[in-house]
Amino acid sequence: MEMNLLLAYSGIAVMLALSGIGSAFGVTIVGSAAIGAMKKTDGAFGNFLVLTALPGTQGLYGFAGYFMFQNIFGLLTSSITGLQAAAIFGSGIAMGLVGLFSSIRQGKVCADGVAAIGQGHDVFTNTLILAVFPELYAIVVLAAVYLVGAAVV
Repeated sequence: MEMNLLLAYSGIAVMLALSGIGSAFGVTIVGSAAIGAMKKTDGAFGNFLVLTALPGTQGLYGFAGYFMFQNIFGLLTSSITGLQAAAIFGSGIAMGLVGLFSSIRQGKVCADGVAAIGQGHDVFTNTLILAVFPELYAIVVLAAVYLVGAAVV
């Protein structure tokens, strides 16, 4: 039983760590671009703030995955089976990796939009729309985490 819990919590740790690291990288990519663009553009800080915060959501999805396994499904207990632990571990790796890469790539899309706004182009709405696409993959994996949790209860 302890081995099953170790495997499950290892997956949770990977999920939280990688999605959180991705969010940290994503927001700093956009934040750096925003600082540079603010030197050129006055009055666009609100737009920059929204675009900078957007890649931070993948870290929240990692936490939501943990919340689902712990509170909704109640799987993280001493009675966890090997199959349930393996499912949590695999889901954790999937959520962590997708959260990591989608956040970093979303940060790049947002940073390019910030740079364009800094050059005087009116592209905030278009950037927001395009930045949602990398986010979609993190949402799809979060839905898959939910489905895996529901399947192994």
